[in-house]
Amino acid sequence: MEMWWLTREWEKGPAALFTWVFWALFSVTLHELGHGWAAIREGDRTPVLSGHMTWNPLVHIGRMGAFMFLIIGLPFGAMPVTPSNFQRRYSDTFVAFAGPAMNFTLTIVCTLALTLWLNPRLGVTDPIHGHVTHFFWWGAVLNLVLGVFNLIPIPPMDGYRIVADLQPRYARLWQTEAAAVVGMILFVILFLRAGSVLFSFAAETIITVVKALARALYA
Repeated sequence: MEMWWLTREWEKGPAALFTWVFWALFSVTLHELGHGWAAIREGDRTPVLSGHMTWNPLVHIGRMGAFMFLIIGLPFGAMPVTPSNFQRRYSDTFVAFAGPAMNFTLTIVCTLALTLWLNPRLGVTDPIHGHVTHFFWWGAVLNLVLGVFNLIPIPPMDGYRIVADLQPRYARLWQTEAAAVVGMILFVILFLRAGSVLFSFAAETIITVVKALARALYA
């Protein structure tokens, strides 16, 4: 039986537990704020009026998200928007993509920070060197996973909203009761089973990019 994530991270040390909790909550919070900022730009004040334009992660994840965070170590969040308030044809696409875009931005920032931190000329010794490396590493990996996962085009993912906005016929495919059930089943399967694949993909990608950047900077 797989170890509970909280026990696993605690056994690695307090720094590892802090890293995971920080990035899990901060990444989801910034993801949801990305949706909110984009919605406001497109003419919808619902995120402000609902009190969701805050850095408090508990507002974004709610009780169910907090429960999921406790159980599996990853919360999910929500940003209330009113698409009928949007002012442009493809506003929904813009708002939907803004969340994953925030995750990809964090991935880039953490990857660059990790590469700079691994500069052999810094001469920082463990445990500080290892803790900071671990911090930026998981920031890059986790946000790449979240960005890619949210672009999967099935409800309720952001990828579905993007494709449905660009191709209304795709949205109609999911409007039947049977399609809704299929979508929920697919979502649960992906949520439970795709994690290992996505984390492996993200880790290999970050390693490749960091090595390439390090060769360019420190060769």
